[in-house]
Amino acid sequence: MTNYGYFASFYDELTNNVRYEKTARYILSLAEHYNHDMGLTLDLACGTGSLTVLLKKMGIDIYGIDASAEMLSIAQEKALSQEIHGMLFLCQKMQNLDLFGTIDTCICTLDSINHITNSKELQKAFDKVSFFMNPKALFIFDVNTLYKHQSVLGDNAFVYDTENVYCVWQNTLLKDRRTVDISLDFFEKVKDNNYQRYHEHFREYAYTHEELCSMLRNAEFELLDVFEELSFDEPKENTQRNFYIARKR
Repeated sequence: MTNYGYFASFYDELTNNVRYEKTARYILSLAEHYNHDMGLTLDLACGTGSLTVLLKKMGIDIYGIDASAEMLSIAQEKALSQEIHGMLFLCQKMQNLDLFGTIDTCICTLDSINHITNSKELQKAFDKVSFFMNPKALFIFDVNTLYKHQSVLGDNAFVYDTENVYCVWQNTLLKDRRTVDISLDFFEKVKDNNYQRYHEHFREYAYTHEELCSMLRNAEFELLDVFEELSFDEPKENTQRNFYIARKR
C-alpha cells in the first residue's frame, strides 16, 4: 500500500474534530476578501475528499488530487453517497501534477505541504501548481509551524480510542528540530473482541516563512498575506498553523 493506505480506512473516524465546514467558509471568505472568483478549483492533496465534497455542495466547481489511491476511493464513495455524480478525483503526487487544463484557484489544507520533506520537491510542487494556473489565480495553503513541530508534536504520543479502532500515534522530533517522524499503530476491532494490527509511518517537515516565500517567488507567485489558522489575524509565536495566500503573477 501507499503511505496513508491503512490510515485511509480510519482517517475520517480519527479526524472527526477537523472543522471542515468552517474551513470551507474561511476559504470562500478569503476569495471574497481578495475579490477573487474561485472559478475552476483544485483541492490539492484532498485526502478522503471531505472538504472537496463540501465545497462542491456550496457551488464551487472543484475536483481533487491525492497521491493515495485508497484515500481517493473513499472520496469517490463519499461524493456518490451525497448524490454528487461525475466528480473528478485524480491519483497524482503534488510534485508530479499534470492537469488537463488551467485552474483559477488551488487549495491545499491540513498541513499537506509539510508532508513534502524535501525543499527541492516542494519547489517542484509549487512550480507545477503555478504552471497550470491562470494569471491572477489564487493559491491558498496551510502549513504546520516550527512551533507546532517543536512544542506540540515533537516527542509526544497521542492515543485515540473510537468505536472501530484504537490508534497509538507516536512522534519523534529529529535532530534538525524541523522533522517529525510519525509512527501510527492501528488496532481494528474484529470478531470475538479480537484486534487486527496495522502500521503506518511517515514524516512531516516544518518550513520557515522565509523558505516558503522564496519558493513562492521562484514559482512566479506574489504573496498576499499570511494569517493565523481560520482567521485574518497575524501569526503569533505560538501559532500552530498558518494560511498562506498567494496570487499567480
